[in-house]
Amino acid sequence: MNYPRQRWRLLVTPALPGARNMATDEAMLETIANHHSLPTLRLYSWEPACLSIGYAQPCADIDIQRLSEQGWNWVRRPTGGRAILHTDELTYSVIAPLAEPRVAGGVLESYQRLSRALLTALHALNIPAEAQPIRTTGDSQANAAVCFEVPSNYEIVVNGKKLIGSAQARRKNGVLQHGSLPLWGNLRRITDVLYYSNEQDRNASAMRLLSHATTVETVLGYRISWEMAAQALIDSFQSELDLELVRGELSGEENYITEELTRNKYSHPAWLERL
Repeated sequence: MNYPRQRWRLLVTPALPGARNMATDEAMLETIANHHSLPTLRLYSWEPACLSIGYAQPCADIDIQRLSEQGWNWVRRPTGGRAILHTDELTYSVIAPLAEPRVAGGVLESYQRLSRALLTALHALNIPAEAQPIRTTGDSQANAAVCFEVPSNYEIVVNGKKLIGSAQARRKNGVLQHGSLPLWGNLRRITDVLYYSNEQDRNASAMRLLSHATTVETVLGYRISWEMAAQALIDSFQSELDLELVRGELSGEENYITEELTRNKYSHPAWLERL
């Protein structure tokens, strides 16, 4: 699909704690929806490692003691889906007004458009990824706590294993889609900090996860840098979506909203423990 060429902002932000990362994405959703900032592609990472759970996921899925022993944080995302451990990965977010043609229409329609850019980036890295429709079955592990354990419709996979997990939120006249690309590391680490009634269930979840998900390093047989993956995404978003990405910074308004959201929402028990 051809679009009229459009200028978007590119933000490459330093590694941040989970609460700050989620507050930043929501702050941009608010300003961009109000046309105070350009639509934005943001690329980022997490420090320390952080477990994020979906908007409607019970916090009882987390084993807080085990999480604390690892020295990791946790946060509740403004988007749906299940738990993700953010470490050794590249995270992207796309924020745009609802009227922007690249995200217009339904959730699945806009997700498929953005997926074309994600796939182009992976292909440039010699990763044979594809987006496949999923036929739901009765044993689809719909109640699983781990995002990468559960396939979603048209999610990006390599040889049937999920490689990018994404989620979308629509409100305030804007669209936020963010997603996680695991670059390397042992994916089963997430099961060490989730709650299971016994170790047999924990091990079973870990085995399912490894059979349903993968990393860039596992696919390629070697490790690529965060910067290399980021540049592939930048190039593909420009070429696939007819964008001119201009490096920028958060505005003063966005920094103010981010500070407020970090303190009063994403670090606050009223949000974290809402379910």
